[in-house]
Amino acid sequence: MENNKGTICVQGGWKPTKGEPRVLPIYQSTTFKYDTSEQMGRLFDLEDSGYFYTRLQNPTNDAVASKICELEGGAAAMLTSSGQAANFYAVFNICEAGDHFICSSNVYGGTFNLFGVTMKKMGIDVTFVDPDISPEDLEKEFRPNTKCVFGESISNPSLVVFDFEKFSKAAHAHGVPLIVDNTFPTPINCRPFEYGVDIVTHSTTKYMDGHAMAVGGAIVDSGNFDWKAHADKFPGMTEPDDSYHGIVYAEKFGKAGYITKATAQVMRDLGSIPAPMNSFLLNVGLETLHLRMPKHCENALKVAKWLKNNDKVAWVNYPGLEGDKYYDLAQKYMPNGTCGVLTFGIKGGREASIKFMDNLKFVAIVTHVADARSCVLHPASHTHRQMTDEQLIEAGVQPDLIRFSVGIEDAEDIIADLEQALNA
Repeated sequence: MENNKGTICVQGGWKPTKGEPRVLPIYQSTTFKYDTSEQMGRLFDLEDSGYFYTRLQNPTNDAVASKICELEGGAAAMLTSSGQAANFYAVFNICEAGDHFICSSNVYGGTFNLFGVTMKKMGIDVTFVDPDISPEDLEKEFRPNTKCVFGESISNPSLVVFDFEKFSKAAHAHGVPLIVDNTFPTPINCRPFEYGVDIVTHSTTKYMDGHAMAVGGAIVDSGNFDWKAHADKFPGMTEPDDSYHGIVYAEKFGKAGYITKATAQVMRDLGSIPAPMNSFLLNVGLETLHLRMPKHCENALKVAKWLKNNDKVAWVNYPGLEGDKYYDLAQKYMPNGTCGVLTFGIKGGREASIKFMDNLKFVAIVTHVADARSCVLHPASHTHRQMTDEQLIEAGVQPDLIRFSVGIEDAEDIIADLEQALNA
């Protein structure tokens, strides 16, 4: 197939042959039948590939994972029940109690909590670093037991553009992979593997689904990281797995080793599988991803420019806006556009922000981001409402910050709604 993203969005993943359904079927079954006990046994030994229980793999899920894999230019991929599960599995697949990893401090709050609180309870330590850290200072954060580095291509909600090359250079110098959550730009606007990233995760709940219908996640492996070259660091990949008669993942499955291990071990034991129905809905969203992303970006840029020129607005952050702190990095890694999310503050602070939001007519106040409909969230009074203003600033969230997810409606109507709310 052509390596054009639009064609992959529409045609990728499901390849029907004679007499098969043209549309990806929903294999709404937990169970798959075999004729002999031996056939089933070979599946349990990972000697044959096939389906035997949906907690491990399902044909609907796999077809959609395959499409996302193709979009990212990866070697293997899997779906999970949420973006949180994807990030957890991606790290937990190569980290265990006593290990350490490095993470950008500006990652989404849910990821920050997962890594800094929950995984700490499991004995896995994390060091959070400023994404703008100098290469020299980044170097000092690595330890003998560091197993990976993690960041977000565009952080939520601070909209920091991650410097892939700086972090991949450091990770590879220490023999560990770089994992990046590519949710906001999607592979339509950014392909991290082209800049030295090894593993990519997604919350497919956002732009990939695009319609706020189904929660989901994905992990894609580039196949580029050489586990065997760093065998002492990654025994799970390079030493026999006793729970599968001594299989060595990096040897037996090559470039698919990391995803096979994540499926056969982590998914087997923790079970965050997506429902086939949700994967079907995700696939419908993916078919228009290449059409929606340019529209989100075009609208967001118009809105950002309008806000910047409005005297009631105190500040605007949007990496696609000339003059933005991350504009140059965005041009380097995402020259065709970033995403549809921007942040801004209103003169008058927290109270003015709340009043403004209450006056909006069709731009909705919701706990969501990155779908077809325009929506807003005020972290200080919603997701971070238990924090004082001092704590908010420490967490990188200004008390007046409004996160605005610009949809694919007509830009004139979006701006008109903002204008009437500001005037009110």
